[in-house]
Amino acid sequence: MPPLPSLRATLIAALLPVILSGCGALSALSDAAEPLDVYELQVPAGIEPARRSLPRDVIVELPTTSGALETDRIMIRPTRLGAAYLPDARWGEPAPVMVQTVLTRTLDATGAFQYVGRRPLGPGGDFAIVTELLTFEAEALEDADEARVEVRMISRIVREEGIRVMATRSFTASEAAASLDDTAIVDAFDRAMDTVAREFSAWVLSTLGAS
Repeated sequence: MPPLPSLRATLIAALLPVILSGCGALSALSDAAEPLDVYELQVPAGIEPARRSLPRDVIVELPTTSGALETDRIMIRPTRLGAAYLPDARWGEPAPVMVQTVLTRTLDATGAFQYVGRRPLGPGGDFAIVTELLTFEAEALEDADEARVEVRMISRIVREEGIRVMATRSFTASEAAASLDDTAIVDAFDRAMDTVAREFSAWVLSTLGAS
């Protein structure tokens, strides 16, 4: 594996770095001819069932995010202000959709509510969870052949009747990737998202009285 300075130079030159205020590189990435390895994050294992089951419907909305994260490419920062993507790997879904999938399935695994989904079964659900995905990226560490992954988001629980925000909380988790290999970076993403999903689920249950 090349030393980090070489990798950083390669990322800058070949991976279409973008400034976070724009996403012009995304369309160019879609033209890549080579197939990419596909990864997906797992739902946390061993979720404990809720102490109470409530006859309520909870809708987990698709997270909003910046243009640079609205893609299935795996973001890695070669510099503090630059953004690039792993050249040989991608997520199975765009990052916001994948995060929504993990949050929805984690909350549903608790058995706390009669229905947890992306969309209401009828005219509307009882509660909606609105999330902004702020950070979902790896950063190559200076002078080291490793990276740090960070996941950061803000969620709000909204009572559909009257459209009232009941609670707001931010979630942050970071994990070290032992190398700059795709599998090591994805594993760090998985561990960080595991922490966020567990904390998110516990917070929702506590706020809505199911814990």
